[in-house]
Amino acid sequence: MADAARKLDVTPPAVTQRLKQLESRLSIRLLDRSGRRLVLTDEGELLAAHARRICGDIDDLADLLSSRRSTVAGDLRVIAPLGFGQRYIAPAIAGFRSMYPEVTVSLTLSDRPTRIADDMWELMIHIGEMRDSSLVSKYLAPNRRVLCAAPQYLTRHGVPAHPDDLRAHDCIALRENDEDVTMWRFTPGERGTAANVRIEPVLSSNDGGTVRDWALAGLGVIVRSEWDVAEHLRAGALVPLLEDWKLPDADIVALVNSRHGRSARATRFLDYLRESMSPPPWLPSAGGEGKRPRAEGTQRTAAR
Repeated sequence: MADAARKLDVTPPAVTQRLKQLESRLSIRLLDRSGRRLVLTDEGELLAAHARRICGDIDDLADLLSSRRSTVAGDLRVIAPLGFGQRYIAPAIAGFRSMYPEVTVSLTLSDRPTRIADDMWELMIHIGEMRDSSLVSKYLAPNRRVLCAAPQYLTRHGVPAHPDDLRAHDCIALRENDEDVTMWRFTPGERGTAANVRIEPVLSSNDGGTVRDWALAGLGVIVRSEWDVAEHLRAGALVPLLEDWKLPDADIVALVNSRHGRSARATRFLDYLRESMSPPPWLPSAGGEGKRPRAEGTQRTAAR
C-alpha cells in the first residue's frame, strides 16, 4: 500500500480510501486483511488481471497516436534472465532510453522468466530451450554452451576423455528455464553415437554467476553459456573440455508478446539490441586474443 502511494504520489490513507471506495462501488472485497498482511481475493486477482490488460490497451493507443507524430513513446516492459539481463540488457536499456526519452522502461530480471504472465511484458529475452513454440521469437545472437572446469580441479581429478567419464567427476548444475538440467547431451563432432549423461550434481543453483564462481574456485565441472565464461576461457581461468563433442546451442532470442509486439517502442528496442550484439560483445574481435587454452591429457578418470 505504501509503495502504491509513492507511485501515485499520494498519501497512504488516500490509497486506502480509494480502495474502500472501489470495493463499495463493486460490492465485493478485493483484499483479505488478516493481521499485518494484505492478500488479493479471487475477485481482486480477476480485477487486477483485467486492469493490466486495459492499461496495456491504453499504452497501445498512446503508441498508435505517437506513431502519427513520428515519435516513439509509451511504457516498454522487458523481462530477461538474471545474469544476462544485468550484464547486457540493462546497459542496452540505458542507451536506448537516452535515444528515446519519451519511452519509460520496466526491466524485470528472473531465473524463470517464462513463468511470468504474458500481460506483464512486451519483450522477453530468452536463452536456451524453447518449450512454447507458439511464441514469436526474434534471433539476437549466437550462444553456444561450453563444458569447462578450472585448471586446479583438472589437476586433482584428471581430464575427461569421453562424456561418460563425467559420471566420475564433481559436476555442478544450473537450474533454469525448467530444463532437465541433470541430463547433459553431447553430439560427436564427426560420425559417432550421441552421448546422454545423467549427472548427479554435487552443487546446484538457480544463479548462473554462482555456478560459474564455483567452477572458478575449482569445485567441479560446469556447462555454461559462452557469454558468461568467454573471458575466463581466454584468460585460462577455465579450460574447455571435450571439444570434439558438441552441446546443444542456447542462442539468445527475444520473444515478442503477440498483443504488444508491434509497438514502435518494441520494434526500435529490438533493432537496438540486434545492433548492440552484432558482433556478440562476449566474443573476441577479429585478430583478438588468440585461441583458448586446451585441456592437456586424455586420461580416463577412474570412479572414486
